[in-house]
Amino acid sequence: MNIAVLLSGGVDSSVVVHLLCEQGYRPSLFYIRIGRDDTDYMDCSAEEDLEMASAIARRYGLSLEVVDLHREYWDNVAAYAIDKIRRGLTPNPDVMCNKLIKFGCFERQVGREFDFTATGHYATTVLLDGKTWLGTAVDPIKDQTDFLAQIDYLQVSRLMFPLGGLMKQEVRDIALRAGLPSARRRDSQGICFLGKINYNDFVRRFLGEREGDIIELETGKKLGKHRGYWFHTIGQRKGLGLGGGPWFVVRKDIEGNVIYVSRGYDTELQFGNEFRMRDFHFITDNPWKKEENGAVEVTFKIRHTPEFMKGRLFREPEGYRIVSDEKLQGIAPGQFGVIYDSASRLCVGSGEIGL
Repeated sequence: MNIAVLLSGGVDSSVVVHLLCEQGYRPSLFYIRIGRDDTDYMDCSAEEDLEMASAIARRYGLSLEVVDLHREYWDNVAAYAIDKIRRGLTPNPDVMCNKLIKFGCFERQVGREFDFTATGHYATTVLLDGKTWLGTAVDPIKDQTDFLAQIDYLQVSRLMFPLGGLMKQEVRDIALRAGLPSARRRDSQGICFLGKINYNDFVRRFLGEREGDIIELETGKKLGKHRGYWFHTIGQRKGLGLGGGPWFVVRKDIEGNVIYVSRGYDTELQFGNEFRMRDFHFITDNPWKKEENGAVEVTFKIRHTPEFMKGRLFREPEGYRIVSDEKLQGIAPGQFGVIYDSASRLCVGSGEIGL
């Protein structure tokens, strides 16, 4: 079996290579280069990543090829993110990076020559009734299916996730026992492929700064200043620079460049119990076709958290609507509502949360 591995230089993808070699495979390794040499706001972590990936390739005597997709990334993912931010929405670049770059451009240019592409994502694939479904990982804290919820059936049917059945600590232990050079590397926390770059630095590079007011929604009282609505998202608590909190962003006036906030953990203004999704995308199939006119019991996520929320999914003329069993904090338009079956075993699909 011909297997391509997307190797990032981190511990997870390194362990994928180790496990495949232990099983007798000789995978071909690929490192996707996104960063551009002429950008002064990138950091040097990409060099470290490539060095680590090269060390893994040498360790197992495997080929490593660098695939340059920086133009595709900036033309698609970065452009998508900046457009959404400019419109006052909260994008998810990681979701689009997986859909368009890792399993889009890479698949068309390279992956199609292989039987499968393996990655270090914490997810699984599940075969049901002859079809491949995206399944959740054993480790709920590391589960990354919400970042994969926009891929399509062709993509999921050609993917392998060797870490899906392991806890993160088990992966670390495997790396340490195998003496992998990446065993003690910290997990990356930046925007997909942008290394350790600060999110605000990324946004500032494209949208600049413009001072505006921070106003308490209930009283209309001016509390302070911000540097642009595009740095803030609905539900945000940190980074507002206000005392006497906690303060939460509850509304944005895009035209007026005003951020409205509300104080307290239990303010009703930062909670809701339903949201609508535009352009809903089923990864493999719609498992509820027969029940489309009624409510379907599902679990879902509106941000990357270990917890799955319970609710009901309704089909409407303009798309799908979720009614949650519990109050939801900080429903952010532009993010993806990710839908799972009631047991949280299958990731069924996702749609963009509307205004």
